[in-house]
Amino acid sequence: MNSRSVTVPNISCGHCVHTIESELGDLPGVVSIKADQQSKRVEISWEPPLSWAEIKDLLTEINYPPEE
Repeated sequence: MNSRSVTVPNISCGHCVHTIESELGDLPGVVSIKADQQSKRVEISWEPPLSWAEIKDLLTEINYPPEE
């Protein structure tokens, strides 16, 4: 299993958290996802063949690009 914790500066409210968690949760291979409004952090765990690039692309597509 792979995991990553990233900062997502665009998180500003509970709706942002819900959107990130529900959109990423729909990706096949995502094991867990936790977004936090206060810290603007997203913790993601996933199984291959899903890749970090695919997760990052989806976050960017839904207007929550992660900082790296």
